[in-house]
Amino acid sequence: MKGFIRTQTRFSLCGLNCAVCSMHLGGYCPGCGGGAGNQSCAIARCSLEHGGIQFCWECPEYPCFRYEGFDAGDSFVPHRNRTQDIAKVQELGLDAYLAQLEEKRAILGELLAHYNDGRRKTFFHTAVCLLPLEDLRSVMASLNSQRELGGQTVKERAFSAVELLEEAADHRGIGLKLNKKPKKG
Repeated sequence: MKGFIRTQTRFSLCGLNCAVCSMHLGGYCPGCGGGAGNQSCAIARCSLEHGGIQFCWECPEYPCFRYEGFDAGDSFVPHRNRTQDIAKVQELGLDAYLAQLEEKRAILGELLAHYNDGRRKTFFHTAVCLLPLEDLRSVMASLNSQRELGGQTVKERAFSAVELLEEAADHRGIGLKLNKKPKKG
C-alpha cells in the first residue's frame, strides 16, 4: 500500500505474527508495512489516517469496528490469537515478545526441516502460530528425546510430530485447522 511503511515487520499493525507466517517466510510478503508486495489493507489505511501509528493498540479508538468479525476466518495465517498476542506484547514489551516469536520461528524451522513429509507445512505454521511457546518447547523436547525417530522415514517422523502437536492443542482446546470465513448473505 502506497505510503504505508513500518520498521517492525515481524508483528503486524493489527496483531498478526508475521515472523511465523508462511507468506512472509517464503518471501512472498515483506511483512506488514515492509515495502513492495504489501497488500491493500483497511487497517493500514486507518493507520495512515491516524498519523502512521505503528500498532493499533496505540490508537485511542482501539479496538474499533475494523476488528469486528476479522477473526472469524483464517487465510494462510491464523487470525484467532491477535487479541491475545496484542495483550501479550503490551504485558511483556515488544522486544521480549519478538524474542519469543524468534524462538517460535526457530521451532517452525526445525519442524519443516526434519518432520515435514511434504504435506504438513500449513499444519506446522498453524500449530506454531496458535500454540503457546511452552507447549511448542515441550513438543520439541519430546521429539528430540525419541532417539528412534532418527531411523524413521520422514513420514513416520511427521506423524509423531503431528500427534504431539495435536495432543498439546487438544489439551488447550485449540483447533489446528484453518477456519474458513463465513459466507455473506
